[in-house]
Amino acid sequence: MLAIDNAGRFVVPVLSGHIDGANALAARVADLLGATAVITTASDVRGTIAVNILGRELGWRVEAPKINLTRVAARVVDGEPIAFVQEAGSKDWWTGPGPLPENTWLLDRIEDLDPDLDSRGAVLLMARREIPADLWRRFKGRLVVYRPPED
Repeated sequence: MLAIDNAGRFVVPVLSGHIDGANALAARVADLLGATAVITTASDVRGTIAVNILGRELGWRVEAPKINLTRVAARVVDGEPIAFVQEAGSKDWWTGPGPLPENTWLLDRIEDLDPDLDSRGAVLLMARREIPADLWRRFKGRLVVYRPPED
């Protein structure tokens, strides 16, 4: 859902900015009208990772309790440490404006995680394998798993 002011100067996504694509639609409509898209989603405003839709255009599926998505997204936009552990999938996943945010670092294996992350950071894990229960417990509320499409 979008709202457009009477003068046609501003286009504002009102609902479902990320999930249903209202932010992208607002940008397209604003471009057509010669207007300004007013995007207020925190990850877009800060130019950082949108946890809930990361890799969607690559066919990735998100696997995590809703509370994890909320908590990890908050950590991302607050600039807290974020590990992106990529065991599978396309390496061309970052499409954001500019370089990957400074609070995010890339790892190839979960075993390479800094032990300090256990108490203060979050993990975005791209994997095909089953995630053991102890890993979910270790990062309670701070783990989001992404599944790439089958080859």
